[in-house]
Amino acid sequence: MRRIAFLVVPPVFAYDLSITQMLLGAAEVDGRPAYRVTTHTARPGRVEAVGGPDVLIPDDLAGLDGLTAADTVIVVGGGAREDVDPAVLDAVRRSADAGRRTAGICTGAFVLGHAGLLDGRRATTHWGLTDQLARRFPAVTVEPHALHVADGPILTSAGAAAAIELCLHIIRTDHGSAVAAAAGQLAVVGPPRPGDQPQIVETPLPPVSVEKRSLADTRAWALRRLDRPLTLADLAAHAGVSTRTLTRRFHAETGLSPLRWLLHQRVDRARQLLETTDLPMDRVAHHSGLGSADSLRQHLVRALGVTPSAYRAAARETRVTVGR
Repeated sequence: MRRIAFLVVPPVFAYDLSITQMLLGAAEVDGRPAYRVTTHTARPGRVEAVGGPDVLIPDDLAGLDGLTAADTVIVVGGGAREDVDPAVLDAVRRSADAGRRTAGICTGAFVLGHAGLLDGRRATTHWGLTDQLARRFPAVTVEPHALHVADGPILTSAGAAAAIELCLHIIRTDHGSAVAAAAGQLAVVGPPRPGDQPQIVETPLPPVSVEKRSLADTRAWALRRLDRPLTLADLAAHAGVSTRTLTRRFHAETGLSPLRWLLHQRVDRARQLLETTDLPMDRVAHHSGLGSADSLRQHLVRALGVTPSAYRAAARETRVTVGR
């Protein structure tokens, strides 16, 4: 069981804390919890929250010393303020220096910035604060449109829904796509989106009745047919619209073109098959709709930087380690 420590820094959005802890708590490996989640803050008790009730952290969960015992530290809150508690910054630096994976959700990125952990790295935060993040920390390469960014052991994300995507990324990195998908289903979360998908997806009100229907049914239909050739025309025909309308509405709803979304789902299906089956590479390629073993290799190397065989070996090693 991996250990995740949430470091709550006032002011905090209660939703950012509750939804991420719920999602990580839903992750299971072989019927057992995948994570032990703890909550920490510099001063236990009532922690100031924004847009909701304050967060109460009991004294028995107190202290910053426990951060170094965790495998991952997730900073939630901070409010983009300048006067971050020096004790919090010292604790974050110590855990990062000890090799702990460190993440900042929404304004938690500012806490990581003040701790010096973002210097020379890529990072993001809520779209309304990315300019401020760039001005305050000029040594950071700010990705203003990304849902979440992973730069080595340092992760950052926008808030709310993007925090969910970051947690799914963490679960998938630690335990594989199948565990992440199961956790997402239990928490009624859709398939994970790529981290570089835009934070803002414009969805204007459609002027004609046919456009009042979401493309969710078409996306679900495509997911059931990933092992078959699917063209833009096939998707448009199922949705009952032209290919031009499909492309426009698909981008409005998902932030991606139809074919890019389809490729992302095919790669994700291939990852699940590599993690959970012993199928030969050509069968993995077939069932995920990537064609041949050579095509599977090209797409996985492009998307993940590893070959299918290396990915499968790493997934097996993860299962063995968790099983111990």
